[in-house]
Amino acid sequence: MAANGLGLGRALAASPCPPWRRAHWEARGRLKPQYDAVVIGAGHNGLVAAAYLQRLGVNTAVFERRPVTGGAAVTEEIIPGFKFSRASYLLSLLRPQIYTDLELKKHGLRLHLRNPYSFTPMLEESMGSKVPRSLLLGTDMAENQKQIAQFSRKDAQAFPKYEAFMNRLALAIDPLLDAAPVDMEAFQRGSLWQRLQSLSTLKPLLQAGRILGAQLPQYYQVLTAPIIKVLDQWFESEPLKATLATDAVIGAMTSPHTPGSGYVLLHHVMGGLEGMQGAWGYVQGGMGALSDAITSSATAHGASIFTEKAVAKVLVSSEGRVQGVVLQDGSEVRSKVVLSNASPQVTFLKLTPQEWLPKEFVERISGLDTKSPVTKINVAVDRLPDFLAAPNAPGGQPLPHHQCSIHLNCEDTLLLHQAFEDAMDGLPSHRPMIELCIPSSLDPTLAPPGCHVVSLFTQYTPYSLARGKVWDEQERNAYADKVSDCIEAYAPGFKGSVVGRDILTPPDLERIFGLPGGNIFHCAMTLDQLYFARPTPLHSGYRCPLQGLYLCGSGTHPGGGVMGAPGRNAAHVVFRDLKSM
Repeated sequence: MAANGLGLGRALAASPCPPWRRAHWEARGRLKPQYDAVVIGAGHNGLVAAAYLQRLGVNTAVFERRPVTGGAAVTEEIIPGFKFSRASYLLSLLRPQIYTDLELKKHGLRLHLRNPYSFTPMLEESMGSKVPRSLLLGTDMAENQKQIAQFSRKDAQAFPKYEAFMNRLALAIDPLLDAAPVDMEAFQRGSLWQRLQSLSTLKPLLQAGRILGAQLPQYYQVLTAPIIKVLDQWFESEPLKATLATDAVIGAMTSPHTPGSGYVLLHHVMGGLEGMQGAWGYVQGGMGALSDAITSSATAHGASIFTEKAVAKVLVSSEGRVQGVVLQDGSEVRSKVVLSNASPQVTFLKLTPQEWLPKEFVERISGLDTKSPVTKINVAVDRLPDFLAAPNAPGGQPLPHHQCSIHLNCEDTLLLHQAFEDAMDGLPSHRPMIELCIPSSLDPTLAPPGCHVVSLFTQYTPYSLARGKVWDEQERNAYADKVSDCIEAYAPGFKGSVVGRDILTPPDLERIFGLPGGNIFHCAMTLDQLYFARPTPLHSGYRCPLQGLYLCGSGTHPGGGVMGAPGRNAAHVVFRDLKSM
């Protein structure tokens, strides 16, 4: 295996920031002893918060422990010549106001929209088909119906109605994403004025109710029921149901049969790009280029962003108010407020002095569900995968399906459920659910000529393995080999095309990117950990029990994904509080 370069990725992963990015990450401004606001962590939400605060006249500094900004939205040259979106890999959820307010296009952001966007090839070995069937979905509804009709004419007729139904729900929830949740603590315990103010935050909820109208019960079911129950009411063909169900379980330790899995599906279909609802795309230069654009927007207005400067703890005055941070090197940086883009667990259990937090609050944070099924594998290949269901062009140039999210082991919802059950037994899935993306099919700058970068978002892999096993090099490679074997069945020759790979199991995602349990959302996107209750009841509005300390990352409303909404919303809450000081 070493001769094929398969061990190269992990060796390079621990190396310093490569030269092609190092020049870009020189310190942005000199470190001062005091700022108005300090942001812990330069993930995309922290950068968004800093950019907004600085534009509002709040002198802001951001401290990041890694050599690059972006958190999980980074581009890294793990294998020489191949630039990977190492963790997050697609864009859709970023709020439209952020593009406009932060002038991201002006700061270099370029997007590649995908159409078609979904490709599910079949194996169908037992059927003896010369060319197995596949399901290709895009923005052309008539073409989608033609594709679906291969499996069910009834489903082809129902699909436009299903899409309209889901789009209406996404439209209703959209306003909730751009505002802090109803402040239940102020509503319960605040002054009359605070209670009246908290009532004003009910407006997005009332607006959502008006949009849904008489169909509210059906939409309630989408949010609370197992997604398989919802899909069974619409469709009969397994390839279509399984393809749609992937959006309900991706990144979540849930099965299509798990109650509440419908919300995760909605979370992944409520985005859009450049005015196209539900569209997903690749960022030119990888996801790190998005973080670069936000960084550029923030620093252009005077924000100071420092890499390789980890925060060791939050400073608290004797009166119980935040007064800054202490860096890992012992330096103290004073500020009026501190925003943490780190997870709730890291923020409150590691960085904040425990004596200043109520015991019940600490217990709730400790009990957050962070289970993650995800192992991300980044693969460098010397040619495009050649799928049996859609053979490559003679010249090897990318075809429309290569730009898609390619769903493997997704012909049947039972396969997804069985993969989930393996993980519940402490075992990596025997037939993992695989979402394969090839961003270099639209962005050739990511790989040498003729070569490609392949993103494999796979599940289910438990954080802790059964039978006393741990995620050592042997277990990592055994699982990655299993994934490669699965891909080989759909695209013979894939294994022989591999130049190198980088394997990130849940413990790796936690160690490198600070994702608790490897969870890409910081904590599970279950109904008991959303909106009013994210991360805990009474503290879902970005504030926390310690005055002057705020959360601005994925562990707050409205949750995970490269959305920017937590950072933007938190910045506005902080600005209002600063004005009242």
